[in-house]
Amino acid sequence: MKLKFILIVLMSIALTACAGKPKPQQMTATQTAQGMYQQAKEVLDAGLYNRAIELLKGVESRYPFGPLAKQVQLDLIYAHHQAGDIPQALASIDRFIRLNPNQPDLDYVYYMRGLTNLKADENAFQEFFDIERADRDLSSTRQAFDDFKILLNSFPNSKYADEARNRMLVIKHKLAQHELIVADYYMRRGAYLAAANRGKYVLEFYRDVPQVEQALEIMVESYGRLGLDKLKQDAEQVLRLNFPQNSSIK
Repeated sequence: MKLKFILIVLMSIALTACAGKPKPQQMTATQTAQGMYQQAKEVLDAGLYNRAIELLKGVESRYPFGPLAKQVQLDLIYAHHQAGDIPQALASIDRFIRLNPNQPDLDYVYYMRGLTNLKADENAFQEFFDIERADRDLSSTRQAFDDFKILLNSFPNSKYADEARNRMLVIKHKLAQHELIVADYYMRRGAYLAAANRGKYVLEFYRDVPQVEQALEIMVESYGRLGLDKLKQDAEQVLRLNFPQNSSIK
């Protein structure tokens, strides 16, 4: 009798322990859109981007036309960007723009497209060692510049406008510097006309960056080596007017 009593007590304790154990949070068919989204948002805020993408896609597939649909799409853009999935982030961005041409949140979407295109051209090794190559493809960086420009032209009062302007300035410096690296590459190989055209490009499209002075120097030297005296004199005049202290001016 005593043994039976002990067994009954032990079984009661075990059942109580099991009942008190919290069950892992799972999505069920009875969850509401808001409940599902809240779970996904908590995971996203915790920085678990790949898991957040799974949960957000679950909300989107179950409630594609619900009141949270657009917010889910915006969160997916952010999650893909943070997870480093550039193609999927850009695809999500383009899809949102196509489906929501008049959405007030488009300023954010263009801002994210700019950031994502910038990220597409990043190279950890080059950035870490400050290495730049003449053959480096910066097409995505140029696209990022256009994305920020669209944002500023379409949403001048956006809360992202100041950041977009700052990003555009940094991009212009980067692109101008790259043009000069390419120009130097051509100079060292005797392709003086190609070098002069790179310098001219900087003057035409990045005229408010410090690299303009070096671009003019390249143009003066290139035209001189080509025997194009009139073009050389014109470039020297512009250099003299804008940078009177330049050491190459005679």
